[in-house]
Amino acid sequence: MYRDIGEYVSKQSETAEYGEAFVQKLADFFATNYPELKGFTRRGLYRMKQFYELYKGNEKVSTLLTQLSWSNHLKIMSSCKTIEERIFYMNMCVQERYSARELSRQIDSGYYERYMLSQKPLSPAVEEARKATGNIFLDNYVLDFLDLPNSVSERELQKSIIRNLKDFILEVGKEFTFIGEEYRVQVGNHDYYIDLLFYHRGLSCLAAVELKIGEFKPEYVGKINLYLEALDREVKKENENPSVGIILCASKDDEVVEFALSRSLSPTMVAEYHLKLIDKELLQKKLKEYIELAEADITDIIEK
Repeated sequence: MYRDIGEYVSKQSETAEYGEAFVQKLADFFATNYPELKGFTRRGLYRMKQFYELYKGNEKVSTLLTQLSWSNHLKIMSSCKTIEERIFYMNMCVQERYSARELSRQIDSGYYERYMLSQKPLSPAVEEARKATGNIFLDNYVLDFLDLPNSVSERELQKSIIRNLKDFILEVGKEFTFIGEEYRVQVGNHDYYIDLLFYHRGLSCLAAVELKIGEFKPEYVGKINLYLEALDREVKKENENPSVGIILCASKDDEVVEFALSRSLSPTMVAEYHLKLIDKELLQKKLKEYIELAEADITDIIEK
């Protein structure tokens, strides 16, 4: 309905001698004759006009338009700069069933930019891990909702995630189902405890999360490999896929990660976490630089 009204307002504004006067007269008409209707103010009608004009003739978008709430459309229109970003968030809204609050949080945290930057080509070992984990993990996660200081213990980080589990699952993906914290696995005569254990519905597998408050260290890979092997032997069901792991660190050196994962037999990803919102302008600048570099590489290949 909003799209159809937007089309009418757009076309009438083009032919009317005074476009703005026409919109105001239409708003006055609704206010006088249908005061019970909400959103048909001058501002609301301009939003419908913008809605129509943004997506008219775009077949790729037309199937998505009616699957989102109007409040989600308003947030996407006001916050996203490109059609690619708008389509990305539309798809996310459909797949994850975002509420208006959840969508606002993802946009404000630069989820699109972080996702796109996580897709850039990396070393063969990391690319193999990406493929094995269904390419669902980001290179970094924003955990600002934990409201923690920069200096925090691993135990405090873990407990805060448990207290804010709904927001944590929104950040990592709604297909994660929480199983337990300090999940015990036994190997020989020794007990080991996985910080956080989830089940991922899309991958049909267990997902072990290890939390580290400092920089990534190579020995973390050996530890999580042990956990994943124990899960696959003792916990995984026959119809489930091999377990995957994610090591969530405060920082990482990509070259060290590549070396550490190059001989790993288990699908594991290493990601950074941030306790404060990342400057969105900085993320946009990094993404712009990455796109320009990728386009330059393609041009070089074509010329050669």
